[in-house]
Amino acid sequence: MSTYRIQGATGEWEVVIGLEVHAQVTSKAKLFSGASTEFGAEPNCNVSLVDAAMPGMLPVPNRECIRQAVRTGMAIDAEINAWSRFDRKNYFYADLPQGYQISQLYHPLVGEGQLTIEADEKAGIPEDKVIGIERIHVEQDAGKLMHDQHPTMSYVDLNRCGVALMEIVSRPDMTSPAEAGAYVRKLRTILRYVGSCDGNMEEGSMRADENVSVRRPGEELGTRTETKNVNSVRFVMQTIEHEANRQVDLIESGGKVVQETRLFDPGTGSTRSMRSKEDAHDYRYFPDPDLLPLELEDSFLEECRASLPELPDAKRKRYATELGLSDYNAATLTAEVETFARFETLLTETAGALGKPEAKIATQVANWSLSIAPGVVKSLGDDADLSHATAARQASILKMQDAGEISGGQAKEIFEIVLKTGREPDEIADTEGLKQVSDTGAIEAAIDDIIANNADKVEEYRGGKDKLFGFFVGQTMKAMQGKANPQVVNQILKDKLG
Repeated sequence: MSTYRIQGATGEWEVVIGLEVHAQVTSKAKLFSGASTEFGAEPNCNVSLVDAAMPGMLPVPNRECIRQAVRTGMAIDAEINAWSRFDRKNYFYADLPQGYQISQLYHPLVGEGQLTIEADEKAGIPEDKVIGIERIHVEQDAGKLMHDQHPTMSYVDLNRCGVALMEIVSRPDMTSPAEAGAYVRKLRTILRYVGSCDGNMEEGSMRADENVSVRRPGEELGTRTETKNVNSVRFVMQTIEHEANRQVDLIESGGKVVQETRLFDPGTGSTRSMRSKEDAHDYRYFPDPDLLPLELEDSFLEECRASLPELPDAKRKRYATELGLSDYNAATLTAEVETFARFETLLTETAGALGKPEAKIATQVANWSLSIAPGVVKSLGDDADLSHATAARQASILKMQDAGEISGGQAKEIFEIVLKTGREPDEIADTEGLKQVSDTGAIEAAIDDIIANNADKVEEYRGGKDKLFGFFVGQTMKAMQGKANPQVVNQILKDKLG
């Protein structure tokens, strides 16, 4: 159980959080029209007659949008409703030409599901926690009002109007900003694995409405407020913390929380009132007369399920059990689509180059992918050309390191040159003198000189000062200009020092 509490002037308060995440469906066309969904187009260029609500224009559901929503539901173990229906949510706003939004209130496409957030002691999540998901319904997005284009007028951009959204509604199961942040991160990961939403919160393709209330621990739910359109995980957590504390201060000072819609101001880190919160009956929902109910065939559902990829939890478990990775590495590698894709490509390439099973080299490849390679890239800054860092070139470096031909330090040096120039690792190792010396004769000669010149330390080592072994290793590596194979050095020293 989360132990997050707000310490008010009159005692402890518990926070109750539910999230409504709006995720833009990955599709080339809008939910009910053929207009493009491309981001960044000139204002009002991606608008069809349907989007503009011209008389006589009728909506036609986009099969791909429905398919993506069904696949998302399956990815969170949700009930898929083979029969669903669209409703009209009536309200007037300048960026919604129809005067109503086509949504699904009474019969959503996706029913109850769940998502598990992982324990994170540092963040205040002591154990894994299941967050219930009430439903996913499909709806149209509205357009965008621009208030900063003219000193006295607001402009309207309808490019986003009619774009398909999945509204993913959680249960009020979260009790801390950390849990809400973990929930949004996990949901975003799942959406990106499935490919149903790109998860780009900065561009607005994924945003959260936050329902927050406070209560004394164990008491009835308090009055909630809804903060709209929060567009980053950090802001989600910041909004909840501010809003919960605002409500506690308000109640303890004798005030009363009112049900309302609020907006978050990233500049001040605070929320402000936008309007009183409407209930469903205020919108006069009713079935859309222009749209027949959706009836999904078994073959369609089977195709949706068969198209799902390996999902984050399953992949993380496989990395730990089959590849032998640490829990940390498994979790880090599976957190983002791009991260696991790069790792798996490099793992396959390296296994082929070494002729070894993937499980035997997975830890080596994981450490390279998560720590060593990013460290080199970061040190080079703008001088690093990532197009040079192909899986084949990185596998070549790992192969030479595995064979003892180069050291870890030399591997970094070679990769640095690869990033700068695009040269091949084998050629770099040969021409730049970046190969370890494994010639036992040369190493023995150097060790013999060191032993002869340090007779006193040899005697001390043989007398029980084991720590002096490191001195002999260091002197040997120095004599060999850092190019001697450490394993060979260690073995010869052990043999000669006795």
